[in-house]
Amino acid sequence: MTTLLSSLKVIARPEIAVKPPIISKRTRLVDKLKQQLDMAESFIQGTEFEAYREKSVKDPETGERKKVRRRITVRPWYYDSEGHYYFEVRIGIKPIELVKDKPAIDVGDKAKLPDTIKLIIDAVEKGELDEFILKASKFPTKKAKANTDAKSEAKSDTSAKTTK
Repeated sequence: MTTLLSSLKVIARPEIAVKPPIISKRTRLVDKLKQQLDMAESFIQGTEFEAYREKSVKDPETGERKKVRRRITVRPWYYDSEGHYYFEVRIGIKPIELVKDKPAIDVGDKAKLPDTIKLIIDAVEKGELDEFILKASKFPTKKAKANTDAKSEAKSDTSAKTTK
């Protein structure tokens, strides 16, 4: 080696530990809860809430890709009934049942919405909702159902052939 390269410490490539999937799911839920927090705060202040997502778009003239901010519609996870507010923690479109058959959290006055959401964010960051997150993520998607149906049909075909 040359004298410049010999001054560097060269090592074998270290193994990178894979993060458990619950961490990314937790992070995604916290991001959605922060969005709900911003929405609740703007609701209390009486201002309009606007959420944006960056999307990569190809310019038809130059063929160059550039990022564009697009406005997205976000539905609130809170609702009121005669001036009394409730909040539901959702994964996808399904509310999480924190207690069996009870998905709604009784907030009371709309001024308490931000504090309630902050409390839920802290609980998610500490891992208190992990079992609910994992339970909600176990629901199979249409694509996963199609794959399992195809696999079960293939198994039944092979078992029918072996019994003959």
